[in-house]
Amino acid sequence: NRRQISEDVLEEQESVLESLVAESGAGEQSASQAEEDNEWETLRENESAGDLPDGWELSHDFGGRPLYVNHLDRTTSYERPTSAPQASFEHLSVEEATPSAPSAPTLEIPEEEEEETETDAESPLPGGWTRGRDPNSGRVFYIDHNSRTTSWTKPQIQTDGLYAALGPLPSGWEMRNTKNGRPFFINHRTKETTWHDPRQSDPLPDGWEMRVHPDGRVFYVDHTTKSTQWEDPRTTQVSSGPAIQYSRDYKIKYENFKANLPKPTTTTGKCEITVKRANILVDSFTCISSKPGQELLRRLWITFQGEPGLDYGGVAREWFYLLSREMFNPYYGLFEYSAIDNYTLQINPNSGLCDSDHLRFFHFFGRVCALAVYHGKLVDGFFIRPFYKMLLNKQVTLEDMAEVDIETYNSLKWVIDNDPEDLCLTFSAQEDKFGEIIETPLVTNGENITVTNFNKEGYVKAYIRWKFVDRIEEQMKHFISGFSDIIPISKLAVFDENEMEYLMCGITQIDVDDWAQYTEFKGGYSPTHHVIVWFWKAVRSFDNEFRARLLQFVTGTSRVPMNGFRELQGSNGPQRFCIEKWGENENLPRAHTCFNRIDLPAYSDYHVLREKLRVAVECTGGFEID
Repeated sequence: NRRQISEDVLEEQESVLESLVAESGAGEQSASQAEEDNEWETLRENESAGDLPDGWELSHDFGGRPLYVNHLDRTTSYERPTSAPQASFEHLSVEEATPSAPSAPTLEIPEEEEEETETDAESPLPGGWTRGRDPNSGRVFYIDHNSRTTSWTKPQIQTDGLYAALGPLPSGWEMRNTKNGRPFFINHRTKETTWHDPRQSDPLPDGWEMRVHPDGRVFYVDHTTKSTQWEDPRTTQVSSGPAIQYSRDYKIKYENFKANLPKPTTTTGKCEITVKRANILVDSFTCISSKPGQELLRRLWITFQGEPGLDYGGVAREWFYLLSREMFNPYYGLFEYSAIDNYTLQINPNSGLCDSDHLRFFHFFGRVCALAVYHGKLVDGFFIRPFYKMLLNKQVTLEDMAEVDIETYNSLKWVIDNDPEDLCLTFSAQEDKFGEIIETPLVTNGENITVTNFNKEGYVKAYIRWKFVDRIEEQMKHFISGFSDIIPISKLAVFDENEMEYLMCGITQIDVDDWAQYTEFKGGYSPTHHVIVWFWKAVRSFDNEFRARLLQFVTGTSRVPMNGFRELQGSNGPQRFCIEKWGENENLPRAHTCFNRIDLPAYSDYHVLREKLRVAVECTGGFEID
């Protein structure tokens, strides 16, 4: 079959012919040139051009001289070819063409006229295409077995399926593809073309193109730098204005709080604390418990025994970090995890059985936490929400139970919503103390008072108070006493319980790439869905504080496990962050903290999505049964 000649080949042929004519034009008539002509084999009038090898064509220069064109390696010659080159065809199997575990493309994209790279040779071709290689030049060409034609240009896998999901084009628009398969769009009304799909409200940056990997994953091509990546450039090149603060007035609150903190009686001198690294808890307990509160307001100067470091802030930060890890270690029996499937802390109601001197330790813990707040440091530990409410002298409610024990919350919620008389409940609670079931009355003579439809709200309030307040009343009283030695509790009144967590424990940097990588999707969403692209764009536009607030809104805590989002925990063990399609455009997102899931409507616009997220996070008010 005669191979098709692309336009660029014809242009090159004409250029070669013109150069040859320019070199030989007038001199062809000379005697010396005539001698050279005798060395060339000319085509006799009765000789057939069909005797030429495949890929060759007979032509004539402007002087009428026979010229042979080799379309395989795009060269010309006055010498008649005598044998046909046999092209060796390379058929790549699916296994060879598609890697078993594809990673983000990092290859350089060759120019159209450059030879195929090794990476290109391994990349898949559209159905019905194979590669051929010329044995003389080694150049690769492409064979379309569907139309029985060949081409020097590498065919591209079309992304029609990707664009089809966006629906029909607007009236007057048409989509076409360039020679290398890149889609572009024609506006017949304005007679203009663009790379941007008019169905997408948020265009890709200039020079970028979206393509589909053979495994179905979308990747992005940067034609400016000739590189590719999995990450949507629209989520990394954000120009959506200044970052959102997680609370409009938090900065003002914190500045006023710092300005009104008690000042040391003298500005000279330091509060020196020397500890052994291996005995940091006991050494710190002895040192801090022996100092008056006023002395602890001075500038901290921490020294690790045997280490010559000078404390200009870094040593103190490390001391708070190491000390808090020891303080809140559940193995000492003073604190415990809030649930077997969580990693927030609460005071152990049985701490007195583990350490007879436990109340002095809780007084010490209160001092350390207040020192961290006073000196602008952080402690490494996150507590249950009722802990911060008790510190602020706020009432603990049923909604707070949902973050600690979802089963108990559901049971109490059922009692509120239904008639509990058939359950035969009394105003008492049972708990397991080292294998022994102990029944505790919630009110005086509570074990003899039946829960009815008339007193059920009082029962729920009494149970919550017993669960979170009464059992740890002494420990919490000593913690608050130690805290008050440094900072009066009244100074904390400007903050809510969420802000207290940020104030004491801080917020670690949240890796959005890791977050996105270990996120699951339900209800029709996928990583390439335009709403999900907008979601991550919005997350990246938020500052780290608001990202933590968003994470807290969905998961119940702003803390990320040590090994990242892959180890995020839910109600039944590991539970990845999940985004599910739900609701209408006017609905706010809603969260299921037990399942680390956010229900996100398919909003019509990026700015609507961003604003709805902000409102949902800042104005969240509690839980409900779904």
